[in-house]
Amino acid sequence: MKVVALVSGGKDSCYAMMKCIQYGHQIVAVANLLPDDDSVDELDSYMYQTVGHQIIVSYAECMGVPLFRRRIQGSTRHQKLSYRTTPGDEVEDMFILLKEVKKQIPSITAVSSGAIASDYQRLRVESVCSRLGLVSLAYLWKQDQSLLLQEMITNGIVAITVKVAAMGLDPAKHLGKEIAFLKPYLHKLKDLYGINVCGEGGEYETLTFDCPLFHNARIMLDESQVVLHSSDSIAPVGVLHPLKFHLERKAKSNSISGNDKSNDLYRENISSVFEVQGENPLECKAPCESVPEASDLVEVSSHRLHLSKTEKDDTFSICCWLQDQSEPSAGLQEDLKLILRQIELQLQGYGFGWEHVLYIHLYISDMNQFNLANETYVKFITQDKCPNGVPSRSTIELPLIQAGLGGAYIEVLVANDQSKRVLHVQSISCWAPSCIGPYSQATLHMEILHMAGQLGLNPPTMTLCGGGPTAELEQALQNSEAVAKCFNCSISTSAIIFVVYCSTNISSDERPKIHDKLDSFLKQINLSHLDEGRKPEVLDPIFLYVLVPDLPKGALVEVKPILYVPETSETTEETLNDLSGVMAHSYFGFQPADWHDSCIQKFVIHGKICAVVLSITGAVALKICSDSMNADWSNGNHRNYLTEGQMKRISRFCIYVLDKFIMENGFSWKDTMSLRFYYPPNLHVPLETLSLLFTDAFKELDQMSGSAKVGGKSIFNLVPVLGAGKSAACTEDIITCELFARKS
Repeated sequence: MKVVALVSGGKDSCYAMMKCIQYGHQIVAVANLLPDDDSVDELDSYMYQTVGHQIIVSYAECMGVPLFRRRIQGSTRHQKLSYRTTPGDEVEDMFILLKEVKKQIPSITAVSSGAIASDYQRLRVESVCSRLGLVSLAYLWKQDQSLLLQEMITNGIVAITVKVAAMGLDPAKHLGKEIAFLKPYLHKLKDLYGINVCGEGGEYETLTFDCPLFHNARIMLDESQVVLHSSDSIAPVGVLHPLKFHLERKAKSNSISGNDKSNDLYRENISSVFEVQGENPLECKAPCESVPEASDLVEVSSHRLHLSKTEKDDTFSICCWLQDQSEPSAGLQEDLKLILRQIELQLQGYGFGWEHVLYIHLYISDMNQFNLANETYVKFITQDKCPNGVPSRSTIELPLIQAGLGGAYIEVLVANDQSKRVLHVQSISCWAPSCIGPYSQATLHMEILHMAGQLGLNPPTMTLCGGGPTAELEQALQNSEAVAKCFNCSISTSAIIFVVYCSTNISSDERPKIHDKLDSFLKQINLSHLDEGRKPEVLDPIFLYVLVPDLPKGALVEVKPILYVPETSETTEETLNDLSGVMAHSYFGFQPADWHDSCIQKFVIHGKICAVVLSITGAVALKICSDSMNADWSNGNHRNYLTEGQMKRISRFCIYVLDKFIMENGFSWKDTMSLRFYYPPNLHVPLETLSLLFTDAFKELDQMSGSAKVGGKSIFNLVPVLGAGKSAACTEDIITCELFARKS
């Protein structure tokens, strides 16, 4: 991509440009914001470093690219973390500046910035980029600052301190010193006082005088003055005001910025400086696309549209799909519009909106139409509608058409409050894959962290890593761990369940290696915790493998972890098994048996969380229906036809085991947040029949025990998949049940 780099003059923005070039991008312009008054060194700004701005004018000549500058007219008006377009805010000056750069150099598609740890700055750059249709590149984001500082020095960044404002830093001693000289002392201050060695906490600011990007000249400071802003005895504040400087020409060398290949508007005048004028507008109106109203949508018969909803009051799932084999699908896009609109109406009926949605499972019939599906999705779910953060999401291709469904199928997890904490990084970085659009990496709500589905994407390039399914899985797990760290947890210690979607493109001999890789990766992270002197409590998670036709970008695996992130550090009481005082119930003609436990994977945190995966394999089905099945089932031949009577017996067993499990652990069906039944369409049992069987099973349970209390409503989702099971090597379950419950 062709990139305009936001530069403050500091080491971070310069090194960020170098990283852009390392990953194949081309710096074609730089942009800078400076005070309205040249004599002012520093503004009271949360966004911009301005100390040393008098020297930035030289960057155009040093680098051989045009420099666009704008004088800051706005101030800090919108102080909340997530930025919304605010008239008169200093962020609008950045918008005007970059808008003009894009107008003058239309080939620019990305913006580079040197953000390392500040969400405040990153979110504002991302907001401006989103409005201008540009990609944010933040290759220093979340990088280890000690390693990063050494990288900068090793790779030729020559920068001096131009501001100090931290305990242990003295303006008289430490201003004007090169970062290479100060590095040992900065590490000492980190050990003593916990400072950020890259200055991310405002401890110090720098000005870059030379780096490999300065292929024409380096900056030489001839005269400067120390200006004391605060003589505080503990942490005095001072800046270095440049009075005189000159450029020292370099011998001609190959440019690493790639400008020799450029054929840009400013090719003949690449060292020019342009001042961008224009008032910071009093009103900011962002164009928005309206969501199709009901009259704009293709008409759909009411009997085709199906809904289910769990009964939990504060956090519940709504699922919507189209079903009728007699009426052909209008196409994925139209089906998705209908479903999104129906869910929107359901939310409105409860007094909610998209801002209440924590997570979205987007199931589509054809991954080749992913872009079309996304176009429709972003018209409904927008950042403006979700001021506290957009939902996290996983997108999977399912055999919907084979199951007699429409082209799209959606499940949303909804909360009745706004207490969620959302991590949404749109910038491309080395940290984890970006989410460019209205879907986030993770959402934390009520101590449960819902992670978006992670692919094996290499974060800085956003391309799938090579090496096959185990390599992709390892990268996806690394990405998941990076996200988990932002919530002070780890996938190796805090996971409740891992759902691993496996593409049918994985060869049969590769599938057994997938769980081994997952297991070894988690053990490796735990060992690293021990090496760091930490001994965190390790939870025992559930593993569910789901076989699907395709995944985004043609990925072979997608990982979807759910984590437990307690608000306190109290010891977790997990998987309590002392059930001696619990009465063993007998329903549907089933009696408690030891072999029932072999069918389930369970996770319980007493009084808080209950999760279970129940796998009905051929061998289990033979035990359930021993009077009506032949021995073929026990030999793994699970693709025989099942009679409706046999499926009725299996559905009752599923409800019996689930009911027994949740009741024994002190939960109820009213605590259920989500309940999915995965099934393969080639069982030759229509979805409509399956739905009726499970609905009737709940009704019968209600009549027998009164424990379900769902009033005949559908509280479950039937999800057609090519296979599911406890391991990637064996995904031939007849039915797989996934239940997640939480106490309020």
